[in-house]
Amino acid sequence: MKNFSNKTIIITGATSGIGQALAFKLTQLEANLILISRSEEKLNQLHEQLSKKTSNQIHVYAADLSNRTACQTVFKKVIRNHSQIDGLINNAGLGIFESAHLTQTNDIDRMFKLNVYAVIESLKVMIPFFQTQTFGHIINIGSMAGKMATPKAAAYSATKSALIAYTNAVRLEIETKDLLITTVNLGPVKTNFFKQADPDGGYQKSVARYMLTADQVANAIIKNLFKRKREINLPWWMAIGAKLHHQFPTLMEKLLNQQFNKK
Repeated sequence: MKNFSNKTIIITGATSGIGQALAFKLTQLEANLILISRSEEKLNQLHEQLSKKTSNQIHVYAADLSNRTACQTVFKKVIRNHSQIDGLINNAGLGIFESAHLTQTNDIDRMFKLNVYAVIESLKVMIPFFQTQTFGHIINIGSMAGKMATPKAAAYSATKSALIAYTNAVRLEIETKDLLITTVNLGPVKTNFFKQADPDGGYQKSVARYMLTADQVANAIIKNLFKRKREINLPWWMAIGAKLHHQFPTLMEKLLNQQFNKK
């Protein structure tokens, strides 16, 4: 089993889903954690739960990362308070599934603010920190939707495509032997994400047998922490589908038409 007792890791969106699963698992592996989420109440509850399981440091910071100023402010506060940070997992995200012309402008703004701009603002602060430190691992949570867009996910897919492209460009700018950056591209994961993305539960029912769990995703991320890994793509068969779609888009869209229209 890995031991991260000498590592300090930031997790955004830490109070539910993948972020929470990461927090519990990394606590078991004795990591020091810096947890960022919007709800101070939920952060304090999580802090109390985790503190019962470890003597390592657990720090919490409440911030609305969809607000650019608040996002930069909290990350500046984090680097003032912590002299060493080994990892950053940009996990906070939002999805709204709706036909392109029916998607509300406010919902589009919300998705771009949290899925894209929050990552950009966090890295504007953290990249200089990691470069001065000369080591670190940045992990950005993308989506298979960013590789293979589907109906009723036009705006969401656009945010994740932007995130993947941004991460790839940052990799070319900053990656070194000890400063790493990874994108995690996921199919559907059984989390509270779908309370907003799919409030009537229809899509979740149609893909229930394919859905990943937060624990599966957290395990895959932890397995690759502090290793050079360009992408983590889950599930594997969807990753193959995305590669085939890139090579043969028209054919794959015809073959997968029924699957694409499950939302």
